[in-house]
Amino acid sequence: MSAQQKYRIEKDTIGEIEVPADRYWAYFRSLQNFDIGGSTERMPEPLIKAFGVLKKAAATVNINYGLDPKIGKTIIEAADEVIEGKLLDHFPLVVWQTGSGTQTNMNVNEVIANRAIEMLGGQLGSKNPVHPNDHVNMSQSSNDTFPTAMHISASVEINNKLIPALTNLRNALAEKSEAFANIIKIDVLIDSSVKFEALAAHDVIVEVSGALNTVAVSLMKIANDIRFLGSGPRCGLGELSLPENEPGSSIMPGKVNPTQCEAVTMVAAQVMGNNTTISIAGSNGHFELNVFKPVLIKNLLHSVRILADASESFRKNCVVGIKANEKRINEIMNQSLMLVTALNPHIGYDKAAAVAKNAHKNDLTLKESALQLGVLNEEQFNEWVKPEKMLGKVVN
Repeated sequence: MSAQQKYRIEKDTIGEIEVPADRYWAYFRSLQNFDIGGSTERMPEPLIKAFGVLKKAAATVNINYGLDPKIGKTIIEAADEVIEGKLLDHFPLVVWQTGSGTQTNMNVNEVIANRAIEMLGGQLGSKNPVHPNDHVNMSQSSNDTFPTAMHISASVEINNKLIPALTNLRNALAEKSEAFANIIKIDVLIDSSVKFEALAAHDVIVEVSGALNTVAVSLMKIANDIRFLGSGPRCGLGELSLPENEPGSSIMPGKVNPTQCEAVTMVAAQVMGNNTTISIAGSNGHFELNVFKPVLIKNLLHSVRILADASESFRKNCVVGIKANEKRINEIMNQSLMLVTALNPHIGYDKAAAVAKNAHKNDLTLKESALQLGVLNEEQFNEWVKPEKMLGKVVN
């Protein structure tokens, strides 16, 4: 293949530029000017697909307002391919670009225009019969398209991925709660009405991120509680038995780590970090425009994705396989000095305190200590110290 075949010449308002011949995009200057982070920092796929939804909707409306129906319908067909993810390889731009997302909006316009040109039998880069600005971007601006795509992508990902994953995890935890209900253990015990606000600030994005941050905080606690309760089998709490999914050490044979819990806690930490970035970016809407849009949506979509994936993995590979170690739970409960509270109404605070201190000092059970001090007999202890009573359970 000759050099001429490998590249085509594109023109913009600055001048001519060479573009790979098989690519639908033409805004190659952005790749040169913002070479930051490489391919891992590209605009999130959900945002690109959301742009497809937006451009399809715009073309549908524009057909009624002067857009040639043949061109409009072809734009819709090309936009459908963007929505389906067929053209993702043609969106190489990274998040680190102009703060209004103009380059990505133009990237979308160019890809859809060139794909539409190809569908109509034209030559890539000719801007004929479909023009990226005049037709695909008709009656639009990056300042309205990018925020709209932000909200579309966030809504789709939250509703299609995160909420189902959190619902399934919640149900799995509820099932375990019901299954373990009779085990007694020791415990410590929107449309914006103000259009300028939508340009100058992204409080909705910040608010949604705050909600995700709250979810991350909750998952961090849940995962850590399960990890600690599953510590052992001999030198930890060992109240729960976690699924053994893979070897946990390259040097300690037989060691199994709470890997799913660890993954969830790392994800939670990342979401909290993303929320900090979003908070800072959201606070920098100056006058009529916030120019932190790409990093806002990049971090929000990242939080949604990893929370959804981690929740599903945690449910499938950990929660549903958790078993209660009732023997260990009973051992810990019967050794606990907290049960002395049940003796207060019967022998008084001072004697109960003496029983607890004697048990602790001499490594005795509460029963052994109480009998040694002669403050009650065995029958009385068995009648008064019943953990299930302390939980309000009916005892036969």
